[in-house]
Amino acid sequence: MLQEGEEVVWARLILMANKLMRFTTILMFFAVLMGALLWLYYGVGLGADQTWMHAKLGLVMGVLIFHALCFRHLKALRTGVSQRTHIWYRWFNELPVVLMLLIVALVVHKPLDPGSFLINAFSWLLGFVLVVVAILRVKKRMA
Repeated sequence: MLQEGEEVVWARLILMANKLMRFTTILMFFAVLMGALLWLYYGVGLGADQTWMHAKLGLVMGVLIFHALCFRHLKALRTGVSQRTHIWYRWFNELPVVLMLLIVALVVHKPLDPGSFLINAFSWLLGFVLVVVAILRVKKRMA
């Protein structure tokens, strides 16, 4: 898999990934703790008109699951048994960006019906992805 002389580069990338994972894990625990304090101590998101908070918590659980999946993939990369391509990892890397954008949008707008909000957000996101794919295909044909 690695060509001659790439072992040093691979070792550096794994070291950087380990440091990034450690850093994001610390920040994750701090963010979850602060969110729990706001929710349980100050009552943010409690009540019948706070359905946006439940949608947000669902998305936050998605980010936590993504973080756990990152641990699994990092372990596979450390041992050299990962079967994924670099293109797969590039797409995998975009998932938390989408989740975070939806979370921030929910917090800023606080819609009363998060179901319709998520459907609208997903529709916009799908449209954006389709436009980008179409542009890349046209660009590939022109080359």
